[in-house]
Amino acid sequence: MGDWLWYGGRPSVDLINTVRDRKLGGRETLRAPADLEAWLRTADLPGVPGEDDLRAARRLREAIDLLAFPAASPADRGAVAEAGDGLPRTAGEATDVINAAVAAAPPLPRLALDAAGRPVAAPRDESTAAALAVLAVDAVELLTGDDLLRVCAAHDCGIRFVDRSPARNRQWCSMRRCGNRTKARRHYDRTRA
Repeated sequence: MGDWLWYGGRPSVDLINTVRDRKLGGRETLRAPADLEAWLRTADLPGVPGEDDLRAARRLREAIDLLAFPAASPADRGAVAEAGDGLPRTAGEATDVINAAVAAAPPLPRLALDAAGRPVAAPRDESTAAALAVLAVDAVELLTGDDLLRVCAAHDCGIRFVDRSPARNRQWCSMRRCGNRTKARRHYDRTRA
């Protein structure tokens, strides 16, 4: 647990990145409901998930990935895409998964009155479905917006991210994680030759 990366630039992209090493076949980090609970807590989202919530989160994650990165090869999708759980295989299925999660979105903030008649914020929906709905709404904004989406250029990574660099030419998920390693490998190859 706690093997989370926050390089995505948006919550829905960070959810996609709960699969590591996609270019090497994929490594699932959401293996149990406790893993999803820890990820949600770290992402400041509510929920105490069960097995059904875990399956729903994985379906949502793969639906977002399928629509956000349609050119990704089946190999780049990793072993997770082979794992079953009713994962979407087409853009239409992915759209249905995201729309179903959006439908569970908590209502907009509401006003309530406390015992003394003073206005207070109504309690927030603390369910896992509400958390997944927040991620699905973010995915809708991501997929219909102008964000430039990329996959890390490192040969063994596969982390997805929103490129917000001034020149819109970011190559690596993180300079510290993959960029420096790639540059060092290139330098070693040049000096060895």
